[in-house]
Amino acid sequence: MLKVKPERWAQVRKILDAALELPPEARAAYVARMCATDPDLHREVQSFLAAHDHASDSFLENPALPSVTLGPGARLGAYEIVEMVGAGGMGEVYRARDTVLGREVAIKVLPPIFSRDADRLRRFEQEACSAAALNHPNILAIHQLGSHDGAPYLVSEFLEGETLRDRLEKGPVPVSSALDYMLQLVNGLAAAHAKGIVHRDLKPDNLFLTNNGLLKILDFGLAKLHRSELGTPDAMTQGSSTLPGVVMGTVGYMSPEQVRGQQVDHRTDIFALGAIFYEMLSAKRAFKGTTPADTLTAILMHDPPSLTGTSPNITPPLDRIIRRCLEKDANERFQSAKEVGFALKALSDAPVALRADFPKAPGVPLPRQLITKQTLSLTGLALLAVFALVFAANLGGLRDRFGGAGHIQSLAVLPLANLSGDPA
Repeated sequence: MLKVKPERWAQVRKILDAALELPPEARAAYVARMCATDPDLHREVQSFLAAHDHASDSFLENPALPSVTLGPGARLGAYEIVEMVGAGGMGEVYRARDTVLGREVAIKVLPPIFSRDADRLRRFEQEACSAAALNHPNILAIHQLGSHDGAPYLVSEFLEGETLRDRLEKGPVPVSSALDYMLQLVNGLAAAHAKGIVHRDLKPDNLFLTNNGLLKILDFGLAKLHRSELGTPDAMTQGSSTLPGVVMGTVGYMSPEQVRGQQVDHRTDIFALGAIFYEMLSAKRAFKGTTPADTLTAILMHDPPSLTGTSPNITPPLDRIIRRCLEKDANERFQSAKEVGFALKALSDAPVALRADFPKAPGVPLPRQLITKQTLSLTGLALLAVFALVFAANLGGLRDRFGGAGHIQSLAVLPLANLSGDPA
């Protein structure tokens, strides 16, 4: 769910209206020129422009663009609108009050014109069904799916805080906080994967950091179901599959197999984890070119610069964990979110003085590069003995946290302090 403030929506609408006055072949260049210094604005306008063009293919007249139609006090069933809090390519988001249960909720409303777009409507409903099947503290809770005057809406828990994208505009996330957020992310992702759900569009925009330190995964609109484990009709599983040659995702966070339009599995999310973690620690994109094509080429052909040396707290083992997530070959990556979590937890639990080199965690194959001659020569039997004690003390707890695919508990130790696109 892309967050756009109401005042930002006015700016988007102005450029969009002007673009639609131009011939279709001139619109993209106009939008690029008007948004040349603001990649996020360009991405937002493009999303509406693409949706408008797609919807127009099915109708004789150009449809009206989406507009804010719900003011304070408006009702959608049991929900009373308080205010609009954002808008994006998939609709408008409102803060509302549940008059029955007396709680605050968020309501995302899909504009009526977009509801006539079968693909967008399917994605909207899929987001609701996918997320609703996942009862997990690190995944946005979905309460209800409904319709108002022909416009579908989605009711979810109301979150206060900011997206990871907003947080990264302030600079890198400290290593200790980044580790905590990543542990929460892999924990939620492991729960989704255990249900056969692959997100396929993980990025900082779809990760929300609440004021009390929780990370929430948002927007399962591109999620793919690998197995019919949700109790939903087979048609939903079929409809969410990607045909070979169809590229879906966000440039910069797509795995090589996504870029090639190949079939994907849960390991495509592991690649996105690496790109997100890299960006958390550096506030720089792991893969970023001057054009989307350049970025896609980088994903296929190049590795991002090492983070080692950019901060004294980014140790070689931490950098290597990120790099294993970013392996071009899915078989060379961590093979599950649980494996990523085990490696990160082992690193975060290690004594500070020893975090530069740590041994292989029981049962989890770490990157080949982690077992180096330097590691073995510097640590020796004494270091192995120290970690034997550490793992002996923590192994039972780790197994409880990661062992049951359907009963994964939160690994995160929540921080006490609030921590509070793009063409490529």
